[in-house]
Amino acid sequence: MTDRLTALRDRLPAAGLDLVAIPPGDDFLYLVGYSPHPDERPCYLFVGRDGGVLLVPELNATEAAPRVPFEALPYADAAGPAEALREARRRLGTPRTIAVGDTMRADALLLLQATWPEARFVPASTVLAPMRMVKSPEEIAALRRAAAAADAAVEAVFAAARPGLREVDLARVAGEALRAHGATDVPFAIVAGGPHSAFPHHHSTTRPLERGEPLLVDLGGRVEGYMGDITRMAFLGAPTPRYRAIHAIVEEAVQAGLAAVRPGVPAREVDRAARDVITRAGYGAHFTHRTGHGIGLSGHEPPSITETADLPLQVGMAFSVEPGIYLVGEFGVRLEEIVVVTEHGGERLSALPREVRVLEG
Repeated sequence: MTDRLTALRDRLPAAGLDLVAIPPGDDFLYLVGYSPHPDERPCYLFVGRDGGVLLVPELNATEAAPRVPFEALPYADAAGPAEALREARRRLGTPRTIAVGDTMRADALLLLQATWPEARFVPASTVLAPMRMVKSPEEIAALRRAAAAADAAVEAVFAAARPGLREVDLARVAGEALRAHGATDVPFAIVAGGPHSAFPHHHSTTRPLERGEPLLVDLGGRVEGYMGDITRMAFLGAPTPRYRAIHAIVEEAVQAGLAAVRPGVPAREVDRAARDVITRAGYGAHFTHRTGHGIGLSGHEPPSITETADLPLQVGMAFSVEPGIYLVGEFGVRLEEIVVVTEHGGERLSALPREVRVLEG
């Protein structure tokens, strides 16, 4: 049994949990180092206080069963999971409280509720999030490699960017660069030119870039299972005084947020430090999201760096610091660093400067 499975089982009594049911995804990967392909077929890693079971579609069983230290209960497509679920109940008993993976499909959850109608169901993040939030040295090393790949991809996008190229063309450049530097998956690559940079989660379009406008690039790939994430700004031609002024405010906010990172500080203090800079400058209403999110196997995971987050920072936590100012109809500026909490403060993982990159092509 993996150390993480053992640690999870050891936490169940204190958490008041009798059984954890994990679907394919990042929690599954975290616990056993592997995750089956996620699709509409129900698949559960059941972890109880005294044992566990893997309920798995037959087509995935030969790959999944050797990787999971519990007996597998495979089922055929034609038969469906009903009998396998009844067998799981016979083996796992009648747990009173079942924690389910936070990203479980609704249909998969409904099957569990029908199998254990007497049970209370709660989110598995109550027990798994504290485990995943604090990274091991090996995990931090993987995050560093993911950050290096993200740095290289930003450089590739800026090197290719020129007026007339479309956002989607540069998003493709980003994906190719991430894979060339070790990424096995590219979940997102935001390339936002001109007024589109004011949309924090813009979907890259066929709009061509124009001279005299900013370019926002926010991207990340999965390296050795762990995510990178970075946001940097460029300008096609000479930046306008107004752009430089907004960029300088956001840069000051990033610096303030990073300076607030240290063990024991409530997460909200990082948000407050960054947000106060933007609010004092008169743009508080244009900073429309939290200051940061945790990162690891998932691109967004706990901790959440918000104005109300009471969670004390711990050594080994990894999260973003990414304040922004979004002037809809004009442009937006966001700068993002991934930081790891150390004994002495915060270590940023990117090596790229945050100054605006002036593109003359």
